[in-house]
Amino acid sequence: MRTVVAGQGYVGLPLAVRAAEVGHRVVGYDVDPHRVQQLAAGHSYVEDVASSRLRAVLEAGAYAATADAAALVGFDIALITVPTPLRDDGVPDLTDIETCAHTLGEHLRPGATVVLESTTYPGCTEELLLPILEKASGLKAGEDFLAGFSPERIAPGNKRWSFDGTPKVVSGVDAKSLEVIKGFYDGIFQTTVPVSGPKVAELAKLLENTFRLVNISLVNELAMLAAPLGVNIWEAIEAAATKPFGFTRFTPGPGVGGHCLPVDPLFLSWKIRQELGVPLRFVELADDVNRHMPDYVVQRVVDGLDRRGLPVNGSRILLLGLTYKYNATDLRNSPSARVAELLIGLGADVRGADPNVPEGDTSKLNVPRVDANPQEVAAADAVVLLMDHSRFDLAMIEKNAPYVLDCRNRLSGANIETL
Repeated sequence: MRTVVAGQGYVGLPLAVRAAEVGHRVVGYDVDPHRVQQLAAGHSYVEDVASSRLRAVLEAGAYAATADAAALVGFDIALITVPTPLRDDGVPDLTDIETCAHTLGEHLRPGATVVLESTTYPGCTEELLLPILEKASGLKAGEDFLAGFSPERIAPGNKRWSFDGTPKVVSGVDAKSLEVIKGFYDGIFQTTVPVSGPKVAELAKLLENTFRLVNISLVNELAMLAAPLGVNIWEAIEAAATKPFGFTRFTPGPGVGGHCLPVDPLFLSWKIRQELGVPLRFVELADDVNRHMPDYVVQRVVDGLDRRGLPVNGSRILLLGLTYKYNATDLRNSPSARVAELLIGLGADVRGADPNVPEGDTSKLNVPRVDANPQEVAAADAVVLLMDHSRFDLAMIEKNAPYVLDCRNRLSGANIETL
């Protein structure tokens, strides 16, 4: 089957390579020529796709990367995996979906299938995507071509659940679309979960991430309140987690990041306000709590330095773990950026260390990149463990740091404070 995967990022590239491995002829389409050059050279920039896998499908002729829309001609199925960020005013930015739909529509032929995987609000597939495809192609969805929505469930660095081992929710705009879409994904994933329509699948994706956002915000707020009460929130969470039913373990941290949790639930909140004129109160409160976690982390650092007779202004502060997720390489929406910004604003000399992030990427944080070695750790007035990557030598940090704010509850000693 001639398959197009539009968007070759954290979602699209794993999907494209997996589809090529199981026998599809895949075109990885991306508008970024630099990305295309890297892929054509066999270099993967996505941690869950080894360059050796990419080179194997390239050499087999099963996969080709391109920025040329002319290469999309004659596709049997096209999968849209482009970014869907939020604008600064909180409105979903669907520009990439719209642009991609126009491009695919110009090459859409009778009998072909288009599936949206990008996270969006309930109704987007039928209300936004289909009209663009129909106008660009002159064809009718459900009659001339097939369409549906199947939300991505990428979990970078997750060793327990593999890409193809994670159940895949699938939907179609009609029965025939669902049949074809399910059949396609059955060949890629071990389990598919069909639902009655795109709106259900769209809401299911938002529900998954809203559940996580709300529960993370709950433990983050409790972390801020437990310390003044004289309670160790980490010990309380571990005790609660011994209950074998009715409880899911979530832990505090410096905030949420990545392409999902800070964004996806707000798609749902925006849609509900637009359609129903009422707030989605849990989501908006949860977002508010998590957006202010970096402020709380910085205040804890200021207080910790103050107890040691040091002003934050002029103090040397080392941030350890700059990505938003454990052992990941992704800096998108990482709370470390806000922590760094706030500390710099208070006059601190801030440095960052993260062995997982390529040198060039840390420029987004506006802090000098250093190695987390004994000399750098010992020279810091305060060390903030934001993300406890496995490549960090935690015992060395405990031994050499004069003061640590541990946001992950991984360290112990007289010089350690936990979030």
